[in-house]
Amino acid sequence: MAISGLPLSYCSNVHPGRTVADVNSGLSQFAAEARSLCGFPVAAGLWLGSSVAEELCSSEAALESLAQTLWQHDLSCFTLNTFPFGDFHGDRVKEQVYLPDWASHSRLRYTQQCAEILSKLLPPGAEGSLSTVPLGGLMNPQTGNFRALCYANLIQMARFLKSLHDSTGRLIRLGLEPEPFCELSGTRTHSLPVMRGLYEQADALGCESLVREYIGLCFDVCHQAVEFEDAAQSIRDFVAAGVRINKVHITNALVLERPAENPSGRDFLCSFAEPRYLHQTFARFGDGSVQSRVDLLQEDLRRDPADHFLQADEWRVHFHVPIFAEVLGPLKTTRAELAAALQQVACLDYAPHLEVETYTWPVMPGESGTSPESLGQRISRELESAADLLAAAE
Repeated sequence: MAISGLPLSYCSNVHPGRTVADVNSGLSQFAAEARSLCGFPVAAGLWLGSSVAEELCSSEAALESLAQTLWQHDLSCFTLNTFPFGDFHGDRVKEQVYLPDWASHSRLRYTQQCAEILSKLLPPGAEGSLSTVPLGGLMNPQTGNFRALCYANLIQMARFLKSLHDSTGRLIRLGLEPEPFCELSGTRTHSLPVMRGLYEQADALGCESLVREYIGLCFDVCHQAVEFEDAAQSIRDFVAAGVRINKVHITNALVLERPAENPSGRDFLCSFAEPRYLHQTFARFGDGSVQSRVDLLQEDLRRDPADHFLQADEWRVHFHVPIFAEVLGPLKTTRAELAAALQQVACLDYAPHLEVETYTWPVMPGESGTSPESLGQRISRELESAADLLAAAE
């Protein structure tokens, strides 16, 4: 069974962290409360933006303060989210979240910094993981030799992680996180070809086994479910191709059934079309075909008469919603797909790191500033739901 060992992790990108003080404050306010409410150990999956990483690398006192905050609240840390580089809580993030991409030296340097920080936070004997952008977003400009540059930087990253392992004894792996409309997205159409290309370039340099050891995937379940993939089959496909899944994001997305005939569902879904994050939307039709749009827009939901996209049998929308929710008002969620994916994860012969990543609580309709529950209480409900899903998977 792969589901065992380290505590469940919750990603701290749910609250702003522009400085080390911000990160410590978020942990003390939200993660600490969630840990106290849960009847089991909890890990903090830290998101450290580039400004925070710079501060931690330049100040031993700052790093010690972070370690002390974790210790004081009985929180371990074995994984970092190094996907968002800059301000993840600005007014508009959307496609900027994929920048800088893996063709950039700044992405490499930032990820190396985070690996060094994690090596100093890891519990004794624990392995670590980093999740990162899927090379880049397809909607952003790219150079003609984009993938070759990405591969070169990733190979350099693998060598760095090997050197860090040799010098510190701390094994840390990187996970590229497939996401719709990115270089890595659909398993067979995008992600597997990209990973094969990386390993082929590494093979030409005589370091394929090293790269396979240190560079794999972060499998975000709702990203694959949004594309109408069978997430369990996707996991089997990656394993068959020798791609290691280093981390799993336990996530849940929105479902709108028969949008043209569901005005209440369309009206409610309009409230999720918010300006901060990108909400890639996929539509499946009666003949099995799938079409997609890069973002969820209110004008697409309010078209009258309904266009072809609205005539689909089902929409799935990349909006991370609470993993305990099977329905949200007139909408459904991909929770059943999440349960099936975790069943498959349990069949692996190694244990990926497991992290709940619902970063959208601050922009969740009906939640921001009006919920009777604190953010810590909502996080604890998600962690308990994740624990139930994992127990069922075992």
